[in-house]
Amino acid sequence: MTIHVVRFQQRDRIHWGVLRERRITLIPGDFATTGDLIRGTATRELAPLEGDTVGLEDVAILSPVTPSQQFVCQGANYRQHMIESGMDPDAKTFNMIFTKAPSCIVSADSDVIRPRSVRFLDYEIELGLVLRRAIRGPVDVTDGNLHEFVAGAVIVNDYSARDVQIPQMQFYKGKSFRTFGPVGPYLALLDTSDIGLLRELRLTLTVNGEVRQDDTTSNLVYGPAETLTELSRVQDFEAGDLLSTGTPAGCALAVPSPAKQRLAALLPEKTKWNVFMSMQAKRTRYLKPGDVVEARIRTADGRIDLGVQRNRIVAEPS
Repeated sequence: MTIHVVRFQQRDRIHWGVLRERRITLIPGDFATTGDLIRGTATRELAPLEGDTVGLEDVAILSPVTPSQQFVCQGANYRQHMIESGMDPDAKTFNMIFTKAPSCIVSADSDVIRPRSVRFLDYEIELGLVLRRAIRGPVDVTDGNLHEFVAGAVIVNDYSARDVQIPQMQFYKGKSFRTFGPVGPYLALLDTSDIGLLRELRLTLTVNGEVRQDDTTSNLVYGPAETLTELSRVQDFEAGDLLSTGTPAGCALAVPSPAKQRLAALLPEKTKWNVFMSMQAKRTRYLKPGDVVEARIRTADGRIDLGVQRNRIVAEPS
């Protein structure tokens, strides 16, 4: 059974609760972080939870992943997105990993602020996985034991300033502006029988009602199990940390083919990036103030449904 857990603010206090339809049942206890909640509760306890409730419309929903957690991301992890990113899927034999600043995490319905210095703001719907337990050394994660490491799933939108990320070769900087990481609206805690459905989720993103991205997690190149196995050889994780698994094709970014990139490498550095910026300026899909972005992730039968993110793009105040 999937349990929808929300983190919310009512008056001046922050609480956690189980969401059933539009009512929230408060979870007893004081959990400062997502990790605290996961370590201190269990789905078998939350499923039958009863007690005081509050209406969804009477509270402010916050990100279910707190900024205290790590925000680790996979890049170019769907075959068609690799192609549109100018990569050869048959030549790329590595799992691309980067991080976003946890300070970019905001609630699912937050406005996304386009900085004055950014011209090319892009969207990236992603399945986010929240870890169940700490990893302090090498582990072998398989589809069979993945439930021991993954507590639940969330929607992530990896907003990206392409004119920072690409010319400056700055993934962290280009993707970590404040508000560039909406998470939620809720955390879907999964039991053992749900874990296999992580490969059956459909990701759909629209801009002003137009479908821009639409794919399923069956097309992930590097799955959660092999990614956690690989990363466990590199770094530590804590319960509640977030792994964002990559975005499908359909982004605003236009990257030259590998052949054109080889030709561009012969140009002076300044000329090469001037050409890149001129090419991007012709793209009409980049986000501008007033645009509304909606992201949805669910299985076809609705057994797992991560809800809807809705972000309005706004200009940075003067």
